[in-house]
Amino acid sequence: MKIVTLLALGASAAAFAQSTVADREAGGRIFRTHCAPCHGVAGKGGAGPDLTTGNFIHGSTDGDLYRNISEGIPGTAMPDVFFDGAQVWQIVAYVKSLNQQTARVALKGDPARGRQLVAEKGCIGCHLIRGDGGDRGPDLSVIGSQRAPDNLRGSIVNPSANIAERYRVARVSVRDDQSYTGFLLNQDTYSVQLQDFAKGLVSLPRSAIKELSIDTASVMPSYSNLSSAELDDIVSYLASLRRDNGVTK
Repeated sequence: MKIVTLLALGASAAAFAQSTVADREAGGRIFRTHCAPCHGVAGKGGAGPDLTTGNFIHGSTDGDLYRNISEGIPGTAMPDVFFDGAQVWQIVAYVKSLNQQTARVALKGDPARGRQLVAEKGCIGCHLIRGDGGDRGPDLSVIGSQRAPDNLRGSIVNPSANIAERYRVARVSVRDDQSYTGFLLNQDTYSVQLQDFAKGLVSLPRSAIKELSIDTASVMPSYSNLSSAELDDIVSYLASLRRDNGVTK
């Protein structure tokens, strides 16, 4: 942990415990400017998780929230921030206040039918859902805790609109006329690491690479041909896949 974070936690925790309405309002202004693009203006989620439930995957204590905001969360799209300790505590105060303001919205789709459609449409060929499925797309086991329903619907209809870097498809040709297609895991001055769809994990020296390109479109096809009712059912099912439904990962 950063020394500055330790100092800020110790110096500001007492002040946070007695945070005022003005502190929460200040945190709200920062949130709407810097956090809303992912978490939604009201904190109900978007590309980032819903913050109004009080159930946070990476820790729900005040200290956890402070660290997650100030340092970011490794392995996720959550970045660190440049605000000072007092401002971070104001954001924490605002996020905590969201937990008492809203209840989970009831969706009109049928989750049981949505589960059937996910299987029928072949989604688990690419997506892992609680131990079953593939690895060519994000793990959906707790996706309901990570994405808002409207964001889930948009990802089904237009998956290329917002692709996480981890799931952009790279195509590599090397000098011995071999080619590779898969997810780019890492690259540096000397090598490129790729999760090839057919060959698994490969590491290629840059000196052997003739061409490397990264697709701008998602490997996932659009399901815009689904009816509105089918989309409602699938979204309802995906939204039900939450961390608080017996999944602790």
